[in-house]
Amino acid sequence: MMRSCYRLVSLASAAVLAACGAVPLPTVKIPVPIECRVQTPARPSMPTAALAPGVDLDRFVAASQAEIELREGYEGELRSALEQCTAPLHPS
Repeated sequence: MMRSCYRLVSLASAAVLAACGAVPLPTVKIPVPIECRVQTPARPSMPTAALAPGVDLDRFVAASQAEIELREGYEGELRSALEQCTAPLHPS
């Protein structure tokens, strides 16, 4: 009697363990931070910073226009670096 009880318990526990193995585990995707290896572009020297106080209006306007061009180029380099650092990784 005792032997059949052990067989019954072991058979029931084997069935329970087999049923646990049949359930597929869900895949969990967690974003993992990684180091960005993009060089920060060097900030250019701005033409208006080099102007002496009291400079005439024509020189100030010319320096301001040149500074706008430099800033737009610098902004483009910064945006490119940011896009490279925030782009999703593609598994290889």
